[in-house]
Formats: sequence, structure tokens, C-alpha cells
Amino acid sequence: MYTKRIIPCLDICNSRVVKGVNFVNLVDAGDPVEQAVLYNKEGADELVFLDITASSDNRDTVVDMVERVAANLFIPFTVGGGIRTVDDVKKILRAGADKVAINSAAIMNPKLISEAAYKFGSQCVVVAIDLKKRSDGSGWNVYKNGGRVDVGIDAFEWAKEACRLGAGELLITSMDADGTKKGFANDITAMISEAVDIPVIASGGAGSKEDFLDVFTKGKADAALAASLFHFKELAIKDLKDYLYENNISVRR
Repeated sequence: MYTKRIIPCLDICNSRVVKGVNFVNLVDAGDPVEQAVLYNKEGADELVFLDITASSDNRDTVVDMVERVAANLFIPFTVGGGIRTVDDVKKILRAGADKVAINSAAIMNPKLISEAAYKFGSQCVVVAIDLKKRSDGSGWNVYKNGGRVDVGIDAFEWAKEACRLGAGELLITSMDADGTKKGFANDITAMISEAVDIPVIASGGAGSKEDFLDVFTKGKADAALAASLFHFKELAIKDLKDYLYENNISVRR
């Protein structure tokens, strides 16, 4: 059994960590460098840094902040937001990131996935998919620009296509569950996990230790990402890992 990963997420807006509900109503959650250092000490397996307004504001990710965060980390570090070209990928990797997450740009130019994978290796390329259930319940659509624009693409089909194009991992965020603390979207997570042969990171909805157990068992996820639950000290990573271990989930302790 592969070890399951616990990944805190730093959503960045105006150089601060923020957290909202359903992608809106953002509140301040601290300094990104301080948070990164804390999670490194607390036993996080990886860290994800998402500059959530870079794409919608049509600007690049803040590279100097990436450098400062990376300088304080000893765990794998993924950066996303505003990455549109292979040169952007190179710039972020050179700044200290281990992986890059591409979302909106991959939707608009799917070849970016294969080009980045060819140049830097699939292990560096994470395709992030923000998805929301269709009102008729028939499936899930993909959204871009930080969840602002419905692009009309079926999320399940897009996940399979991203895998085919060379993505090394998928980061699946349920916009319906985001910030609600009512549990991950285990239905679509399991569908995608069973359809692709690369790791799937589940995001959106973590509210309890039981939610993490469910996403690893029912959702078939390889990793689980959370933000507010960790940022506001509602759940310690060590306590979460102890609980998972006691429930027969393989984790790094």
C-alpha cells in the first residue's frame, strides 16, 4: 500500500494566506513564509502554494515569495497560479518549487501539459481541476480563473485527458465542498482515481479526521489537501496522522 499524503494548502492573495467558502468570502489566514515553516515542523508531507488571483488578474505568480517559502522548506513544494507557458514553469522550478500546478492555462492550451512534461518530467506537472456539480446532477463541469468561469468541459473526461497528455498528478478541488467542512467530494474523486493511473489529490471540504479517512477509503485518493482546518488550528497534522494510522491507513509519521 502506498503511503497517503497530507498536504496543507496556502491560498495566496495580495501576499497573504487567505481562506474562503465556495471560493468566495476570503479571510486572512497569515503570512505564507511563517505558515510554510510551521507546516514543515508539524509533519506535513508536502505543501501547495496557489496564487489564487494570478490568472484572473492576468499576472504572473509572485516569484520572490516562492523563493522565500522554498528557502524554509524541506518537503516537496507545489506552486500554482498564473503559470501560462513552459518558461513560466521553468521560472517557478528555478525559484525552488518541486512541482508546478497548472489549471486555467492547461484548459486553454492542453499542449502545455505535454510540453512541460517533456521538458521537465511528468513528476513536476500537476494539473489542477476546479470542478462543480451540474445543476441537473448529470456530472461535473470544469471552471477556470479561480473558479470564476465555467468552461463547459466535463471534469471526468478532462481528468482522463490531462493524464493522457502527461500530467504526473491531478489536484481535484470540489467547489461545492470548498470551505464547507462537510467532507470531500468522494463520488467524483473515486471516479477519477479509478480511471487514471497517476496520483489524485483531493481538495475541498475537509472538516474532521473522519473526512480524511473517508477520502482515502471511499474516495480512493492518494493524497488529501486542506487549508482552513490546519490554518486555524482546528486539527493538528500529527493527531490526524495518528488517527489514520490507527484506522489502517499508511501514513508517514
